[in-house]
Amino acid sequence: MYLGHTIQAAGALLLLTSRPIATTGTRPLFLSVLGRLTMHLTQLDRECLLHLFSFLDKDSRRSLSLTCHQLREVFLDPCLWTLLQFSSPCQLTKDNFVLGPSLRFLTVCWHSSRVLQVCNIEDWLKSSFQKDICSKHESLVSTFLAHVCHMCPNLLWLTLSGCGHITDQDVISVLQSCRKLRRLHLENCVRITDCSLEGVAAHGHSLEEVKVDFCRNITQSGLQAVGVKRPGIQLSADRSADMIPDSKPDERVPLRRTLQKVLQFS
Repeated sequence: MYLGHTIQAAGALLLLTSRPIATTGTRPLFLSVLGRLTMHLTQLDRECLLHLFSFLDKDSRRSLSLTCHQLREVFLDPCLWTLLQFSSPCQLTKDNFVLGPSLRFLTVCWHSSRVLQVCNIEDWLKSSFQKDICSKHESLVSTFLAHVCHMCPNLLWLTLSGCGHITDQDVISVLQSCRKLRRLHLENCVRITDCSLEGVAAHGHSLEEVKVDFCRNITQSGLQAVGVKRPGIQLSADRSADMIPDSKPDERVPLRRTLQKVLQFS
């Protein structure tokens, strides 16, 4: 929703549900001008301002916060940031959001052809050009998750989709730091292996649901091990255990599997 539309809608709601309130001066909070009631946005109390900000996207919140000190304080209030959603790694470097203990729901989804054609290719198979592309963003999600570990201990839901460069250690660190985590969804994260599942069994004490969809280095034995150690977790793995796992440079991969991978990335 556009910032102006949101403010207009909020103002209309306030005008319909409120009446003139005296301020510390001689003028009422609502003034009659040409038959219309008007007011200053900063005359709203903190609770109303937080509610107003909650309707805005991240960029609009930041833009509004730059208008005065009072609105900047509202922007920085951790209570405003209970949910964060990102659609690409570059958004993680912006200053239009706040990480804090109030964060409960976090989603990082990168649905791009670059993920399939470049990031998901095994490192030893990448060309110099492909490696150069990856070098510009490969550490962004991992660095961001490290900040989450330090600043968001009350995280409940985490979804990572298309994050081709995150590692098992990134996932394990989140599990160790965010001990209230209930739901973990990993999708198309090609570097995730059974080590992450071992971390789920060892550190995911509050986990209720784990999804590892289209993660090609997850094996059936790894899934079964988690099921045995943590039978209370609702575990699902769409296609993960059926995909072709990565191979090392010195391994002789059958020609059929090699051709299948070539078709997969083409």
